[in-house]
Amino acid sequence: MAYDCDVLVIGAGIVGLSTAYAITRAAPGTRVVVLEKEPGPARHQTGRNSGVIHSGIYYPPGSLKARFALQGSAEMVEFCHEHAIPHQVTGKLIVATDRAELPRLHSLIQRGREHGIPVRELGPAQIAAYEPEVSGLAAIHVGTTGIADFGAVARRLAALATEGGARVVYGSEVTGIGRRPGRVAVRVSGGRGRGVAGGGGSRPAGTGYVAGTGYVATGHVAGTGRTPADKGAALADKGAALADEEAALADVTRTPTDTGHAQADALLRTPTDMDRAEADAPRTPTNTDRALADAPRTPIDAPHASSDADTVFRARVLINCAGLHCDRIARLAGDTPGMRIVPFRGEYYTLAPDRASLVRGLVYPVPDPAFPFLGVHLTRGIDGSVHVGPNAVPALAREGYDWRTVRPADLAGTLAYPGSWHIARRHWRYGAGELRRSLSRRAFTEAVRRLLPAVREEDIQPSPAGVRAQAVLPDGTLADDFLITETPSIVHVLNAPSPAATASLPIGREIAGRALTMLEGASG
Repeated sequence: MAYDCDVLVIGAGIVGLSTAYAITRAAPGTRVVVLEKEPGPARHQTGRNSGVIHSGIYYPPGSLKARFALQGSAEMVEFCHEHAIPHQVTGKLIVATDRAELPRLHSLIQRGREHGIPVRELGPAQIAAYEPEVSGLAAIHVGTTGIADFGAVARRLAALATEGGARVVYGSEVTGIGRRPGRVAVRVSGGRGRGVAGGGGSRPAGTGYVAGTGYVATGHVAGTGRTPADKGAALADKGAALADEEAALADVTRTPTDTGHAQADALLRTPTDMDRAEADAPRTPTNTDRALADAPRTPIDAPHASSDADTVFRARVLINCAGLHCDRIARLAGDTPGMRIVPFRGEYYTLAPDRASLVRGLVYPVPDPAFPFLGVHLTRGIDGSVHVGPNAVPALAREGYDWRTVRPADLAGTLAYPGSWHIARRHWRYGAGELRRSLSRRAFTEAVRRLLPAVREEDIQPSPAGVRAQAVLPDGTLADDFLITETPSIVHVLNAPSPAATASLPIGREIAGRALTMLEGASG
């Protein structure tokens, strides 16, 4: 069947679920559906990271990362406490092991003080008081860093969103997107959607056109000066438009059953098709309109619809939180994202249980400002095990969690993108070192010994890897801030790697505010 809703969220990672939760709180009655292609939440970036609640010390003042991490770290601790989710505020050390790193360490001290973060400077003897086995010339202790089970956070956000009336639909992969002014139709595989959880509010929104065709500048809060709650109340007053709106949508999207699938297959392009096309070539408005008009819709009153048929979800606002696939979703919607996700795999090891005592808490190197990666670090997790990593190597698939996983379409898309070659030319020496450490446990261990001299090659055991959804611009620039853009009826989250888990609660409210502003505009 076709589910009509006000806001459709693609992606049930921590950011997508936080957004759905924020909408249900800010505007009760708003009909929200979250689509997720996996059988459960948090299967990729959210569930495959170090589990660190970041303080915000790394991020420049005025950036979205700084703003949301500073706010989000405190909120995450409070959220975990309120919902009995495992967490701990441990503090962490950032350690300089080479004299060339000292100026960068001092810059971090100044930045931490600008942000109001409790920072303490340490010499070698003071480092040993915190971490007896860690070696360094100097360090800083950051008091507000912690650890949490972000998978559990995501699951709780999903439960809270569904309690607020949202639906979370697992096992539903987006295969096509069509648009008309003020509305979006999204086709998913998997029939009527497997694993539907939650209910739906009854408040409809009216129709309308969201003016503008370009992206808004990132870093600005979209809105009209009204709070999300004000927007929700205003939207709730428009409930009388339900019958007219449903009739209008039926006229736009319903096609004869015997022809709808064939037409949609011809006009709704799949993610693979989009990769084969010119990387950022948008579809023309004519084709976009046709895609929506020809999207198959199973009538609500047709109880005998085939479960093998594709499902079309029709919404007034679409939120793209697709993580590793966010640029594909943007192009599938006919938008030009101006970037491409280039996947970088982060490989982890775990200290053998009888050697876990080498590390008491969290120990990080001084990061290289040329890269958005924080370097191989030591993290004692919620379960007491000590994780070592991650590195950063190119992945051969967007979900390529090891060297054996290769998707030719993903790899071809990365290799065809000019930004990838700019990165390779600019940072080949750094990349070669990361590759060597990926392919050689001995080389990886040598890198870890800079911080932890006592570690031996036999002390580290392979652990599950993660893949970072890194937005890369055409000139090879690695996007270093969160990237949230808007086009008519759609909010795209195009870069949200670390510290997005830490910052997920304020990020979710930001996206929710933008979506509710769009929805209010569409309601006239």
